Amino acid sequence: MKLTVNLKLTPTPEQAKILFETLEACNQLCNELSRFAFETKTFGQFDLHKAKYRILRDASPLSSQMIVRCFAKVSDSCRADRTTVHVFRKWSAQPYDARIFSFKEGDRVSLWTLAGRVRIPFVCGVHQRRYLRFRKGEVDPVYSKRNKKWFVNLVCDIPEQEPEFSVGILGVDFGIVNIATDSTGEVFSGTPVENKRLWYQDRRKRLQKKGTKASKRRLEKLAGRQHRFQTWVNHNISKHLVSKAKRTQSGIAIEDLSGIRDEVTARKSQRNRLHNWSFNQLRSFLSCKSLMYGVDLHVVDPRNTSRTCPECGSVDKKNRKNRDTFSCVSCGYTAPADDVGARNIAKVAVNRPEFSTRQKTG
Repeated sequence: MKLTVNLKLTPTPEQAKILFETLEACNQLCNELSRFAFETKTFGQFDLHKAKYRILRDASPLSSQMIVRCFAKVSDSCRADRTTVHVFRKWSAQPYDARIFSFKEGDRVSLWTLAGRVRIPFVCGVHQRRYLRFRKGEVDPVYSKRNKKWFVNLVCDIPEQEPEFSVGILGVDFGIVNIATDSTGEVFSGTPVENKRLWYQDRRKRLQKKGTKASKRRLEKLAGRQHRFQTWVNHNISKHLVSKAKRTQSGIAIEDLSGIRDEVTARKSQRNRLHNWSFNQLRSFLSCKSLMYGVDLHVVDPRNTSRTCPECGSVDKKNRKNRDTFSCVSCGYTAPADDVGARNIAKVAVNRPEFSTRQKTG
């Protein structure tokens, strides 16, 4: 399983200046190669190398390996789209491989630049440090305009754990008012996320209406904060659910909600809230953490999970009197609708053949 780890670099002003100049030179060369590739229809890395390497090696201030990485960068972009000339921003990320990037003692990285090799300190948390030994392939030095900071993005190939024997299933029902509800009755409310969304929406509206330079600077600072808050919430929810499943020796079952936004209609007043719903990200986090910690993840058909009585099995649209309450028209069982949905999701997963097979072989 591949994860991207971000290391924050702390270069001196002189080192930062050299990094800017190096990225600018690399991207200038990539733009020249991109125009050449489009005009001559030379898109492969080997073909670009054969056509331009000797000329560039004699004329460019870049090292031979950096030129090779520029060939790869242009070729990769052409693989995605060959109908136009690709333009690379002045300080866009530049791939480095093991010949021009390495780790050094004392939490430092060594990078090739126009001024030769420079050693730059980095900082990272304990969680990130655990994955550094799994680093694989290229790294990308990146300058964030928003934060005005330097980072290195590394791809780490984390070994997946074999799923442990599951004695049960923890069903999880996703929602908008409640982000998630599990089959034990634990609820993760969406109120904090909704309150944040409304606050940022109102704040952006007032700043945009003001239109001053100070308000525009403030808008730049606010950019992405709401998204980062929601990502943090989803990380915490997914981590809690996976830890709970691991502790109770359970698998996790969720609904397959692919294409849900195309199927759901909402009033105009509710559309912003619906499109702010980041269930796909939460599902992605659950999937990733389940693989890391050896927890089985089951994706089940969502049909009738909100209409089925978990006590008598009656399926009726009338069982849902409103969004929040489930009341069975057959046996009279009443409970919160999200709790009923989570219990039904767990039951669907338990009744699937693959779960029964795992039970027998476990």
